[in-house]
Amino acid sequence: MRRPAPPPHRPVLLVIAHGSRDPRHAASVRALVRQVRSLRPGLRVETAFLDFNAPSVPGTLEQLAAEGVRDVVALPLLLTRAFHAKADIPAVLREAPAGLRVRRAPVLGPSPLLLRTLEQRLHEAGLDPADRSSTGVVLASAGSSDPEAIAVIAEIAREWRLTGWCAVRPAFASASSPRTRDAVRALRAVPGVRQVAVAPYVLAPGFLPDRIARDAVEAGADILADVLGPAPSVARLLLRRHDETYAPDTCPVAPLARTPALA
Repeated sequence: MRRPAPPPHRPVLLVIAHGSRDPRHAASVRALVRQVRSLRPGLRVETAFLDFNAPSVPGTLEQLAAEGVRDVVALPLLLTRAFHAKADIPAVLREAPAGLRVRRAPVLGPSPLLLRTLEQRLHEAGLDPADRSSTGVVLASAGSSDPEAIAVIAEIAREWRLTGWCAVRPAFASASSPRTRDAVRALRAVPGVRQVAVAPYVLAPGFLPDRIARDAVEAGADILADVLGPAPSVARLLLRRHDETYAPDTCPVAPLARTPALA
């Protein structure tokens, strides 16, 4: 059954994920989208994938146009501006049906909300906040061959270090170095580091997050956090990017539903 088109003054938020052969990836993305819907019930939120999973981005855009939707905010479910943000997604959005106005939102990172979620995941994995000043943290991302994306991860690590950690080092699961295992071993040699924690800076489970986890275990990391996943803080960041793209003066938006600060 087709959903009724939203009011003409309100856009549809289209969350665009990369997709994966690993079914945990799509399940995590859909759980995150459910969080977004729960925070703003009046906003229609759809999900589409670039590869491996359905529905596809072109198919979803065609469906929305057929329903009479005229405005779409396309939100890349990406943490950095690398190849998919600069090439793949713009290319597929340029093929949107005539009459459908698509506004592309910025990628999610960097953001204090993401750092807050990383720390939440570390605490869930057993890190005592009182041990912050004696903990070395590996900020482990998927990796990219794009210098801009690598520089962003390095800058996030530098800024995160200033919040009280003994040390923070970036690491990458592919395309760049160091690998997670090498960063864990390097932190062992840093004066004052009594334990090493690995914080995966990735949104959903899959092949590369599994590589981060294997590297962390192989190198003997003391704490291994889960991926960012469908945390309400990440869902709030999606809505923030939506609102930045479709300004309140052109699109009235309902307030966020009341939820705990983190979950």
